[in-house]
Amino acid sequence: MLTIQNLSYIHPNKDLLFSGINLTLIRSDKIALIGNNGVGKSTLLKIIAKELLPSSGQINTTAEPYFVPQIFGQFNHLTIAQAMGVEAKVNALTEILNGNVSEENINVLNDDWTIEDRCREAMQYWQLSDLDLSQKMETLSGGQKTKVFLAGIAVHQPELVLLDEPSNHLDVSGRQLLYDFIQFTKSTMIVVSHDRKLLNLLNTVCELNKNEIEVYGGNYGFYEEQKRIKTNALHQDIQSRERALKKAKEKERETIERQQKLDTRAKRNTEKKGLPKIVSNTFKNSAERSSAKIAAVHSEKIGNIKSELQNLRSSLSETSQMKIDFDNSKLHKGKVIFTAENINFTYKDEKYIWTEKLNFQILSGERIAIKGTNGSGKTTLIKVILGNITPQIGSVFIAENKMVYIDQDYSLINNNLKIYEQAQRFNSSALQEHELKMRLNRFLFTAEDWDKPCSTLSGGERMRLMICCLSISNQSPDMIILDEPTNNLDIQNIEILTDAIDEYQGTLVVISHDESFLEEININRAIQL
Repeated sequence: MLTIQNLSYIHPNKDLLFSGINLTLIRSDKIALIGNNGVGKSTLLKIIAKELLPSSGQINTTAEPYFVPQIFGQFNHLTIAQAMGVEAKVNALTEILNGNVSEENINVLNDDWTIEDRCREAMQYWQLSDLDLSQKMETLSGGQKTKVFLAGIAVHQPELVLLDEPSNHLDVSGRQLLYDFIQFTKSTMIVVSHDRKLLNLLNTVCELNKNEIEVYGGNYGFYEEQKRIKTNALHQDIQSRERALKKAKEKERETIERQQKLDTRAKRNTEKKGLPKIVSNTFKNSAERSSAKIAAVHSEKIGNIKSELQNLRSSLSETSQMKIDFDNSKLHKGKVIFTAENINFTYKDEKYIWTEKLNFQILSGERIAIKGTNGSGKTTLIKVILGNITPQIGSVFIAENKMVYIDQDYSLINNNLKIYEQAQRFNSSALQEHELKMRLNRFLFTAEDWDKPCSTLSGGERMRLMICCLSISNQSPDMIILDEPTNNLDIQNIEILTDAIDEYQGTLVVISHDESFLEEININRAIQL
């Protein structure tokens, strides 16, 4: 079905992205392609889809790939029919049904008399029945654009499907449709995603690195277990080498001390015997050479162990190396932070957003998910909780507390600042410069990063810097509000965010369609809109 042989890609600026990539897919394989941000997952999909040319290597496939991209802005000028690749056939069918049975129309239609019916059925499945094929893509939401391309799969029925983050813009119901489709389709698939529920529906996980694709013969849960075993073994090796290093240093110290005692005793004996100076110097030089030789042997052994230890530690994932330390909120558990009584909201005298008035409280220490379909008013409710807008009807109570709002773009990070300057903005506890830089190092921002502009950071890097800044502050926020925080993160950075939230002891309010993420951060209540 698909064979990738010794593939490499070099960016136009001459930077190598990956090289020596090999992979074989057989018919009906469903592959999860994972890897850290920037490793080249989307680029590899584009090469397979023939949108990019590799720098070297070969791709052989017996099927024409169908590609659902992650970003859709380049299609805004197209109609839905054009984006789905059916405009010519639909127009030809319309012409024929209107009596224009020209040879050109017959050739374009190519006996595909069910094209309109398949479009209608596909759009109905993906909840797009209210849209027209002539409608422009620019009028659609991100979720609708994704669904248009997903609908194209049912229309064209390709043998090979490439999906790049297909669940990113989908709400809960849209994601469930996607899960069902992936489970039951007979198409061969390669899927790039950080949606772990989706990844568990795929039968093979392929981890892309700079020089290889490592294949795990199971779903994402199997992959996680294998990585956990590997990481535990690595930690045991590190602990073993640390013990060996400690023992070697102790042995070195004991040996040198013993040799020094012997040398001192030999010197006293030489002085007592009154040996000639030339003889005593010979004994002295011999003792020094012996001590130097012993020191060199131990130094080499310790150096070898240190080198092994450094190699082992460098093999640890960034998540394993990171240290996260949140202070506790100063509010006592159970304190009422927010109360809504019979509230509703409308923009510019339009109809009210919520079908029913909202009544709820938020207590200190709770972990709450705000759930609802796209357009149900989740972000509007967040603005009410933050005190940014006031409901037209009903009343709200907001207790005095320190709230932090974190959106999917991590806008707490100021693009006009450098990384060190951004950290300094949160340094309310007056940490010294070296202490601040130690904190940045802890979050994997080394000396060469400190002067980088925040505007150049990836989604994962922005998230790490944001957590670093919150940990630098002398008081954790009483409430953290997260609005789709995992949308622009890869799996590794989702794990980092999850670990940070698990350590946080304050109140948490989250909007997310990522059910795995909500489960792992221990959400204990939902507000359903």
